[in-house]
Amino acid sequence: MKKKLPGIVFVLGFALAALNQAWAQPEGWIRPYPGFQVIGNLYGVGTYDLSVFLIATDEGHILINTGLEDSTALIRENMASLGFRLEDVRILLTQQAHWDHTAALAEIKEIAGAEMWATEDDARVLEDGGFSDPHFGGRVSFPPVTVDRIVSEGDVIELGGVRLTVYEHPGHTEGSSSYRMTVNENGRDYRVLIANMGTINEGKQLLVDPTYPGVADDFASTYRRQKAMEIDVWVAAHGGQYGLHDKYEPGQPYSPDAFVDPEGFMAAVERLEQIYLQQMEQERAQQQ
Repeated sequence: MKKKLPGIVFVLGFALAALNQAWAQPEGWIRPYPGFQVIGNLYGVGTYDLSVFLIATDEGHILINTGLEDSTALIRENMASLGFRLEDVRILLTQQAHWDHTAALAEIKEIAGAEMWATEDDARVLEDGGFSDPHFGGRVSFPPVTVDRIVSEGDVIELGGVRLTVYEHPGHTEGSSSYRMTVNENGRDYRVLIANMGTINEGKQLLVDPTYPGVADDFASTYRRQKAMEIDVWVAAHGGQYGLHDKYEPGQPYSPDAFVDPEGFMAAVERLEQIYLQQMEQERAQQQ
């Protein structure tokens, strides 16, 4: 699975990527943000806009995403503020194999001795540091991380009583994934989705010289399947995608209903689908 790269290519590629990232980082990606409880044992421990999610259990924790390469200290601090230790992370997951969500995975894996689990298509990209990504690849854009286990549609990740179901929602990356679980609070079951949204990065091609074979069908499938999901609470890879700062302000009292927003999820998926349909129309016009 691991792609062997000549050492000089690795070093130069990584250095160039680091420079590009330094120029391109939106302010919200690097702005510190305090850790917060989403619902039950699901917490946010990332930055103002780059989501990092902690699922805490008595038998160790699941960490989803990491943000930028220098985010380890912030994640550790946010976890500690909530009463948890970075060293107790047992499973690492990611929603999409792009550098803004993966760049600290290798470091945290080493610190915690955690296992990295990923979908097959994102595992390839994780292991070569983004080199084989069909959109942003051709360079190493984050420290490569060894993948210990492949997960796929319908798999259930179990740890400390948590049952986390994997959904493959490709398009944004070939191996983009979402995760669903049920949280019981005050006698009510909440259907919770950590959703990877079908956003289309600038420059991505769907029909004319498609970024990767089948990308248009992947996006269409993701929108269709997400619209069919029945959920109560949802979060996403960027705070702005799920209205974090409209739903929560640091210091506000915890309420399991703070992030209940099924209508907002449906509206967000439908909005992205409309953007997709418009681009499909534009690319079809180019073919005529």
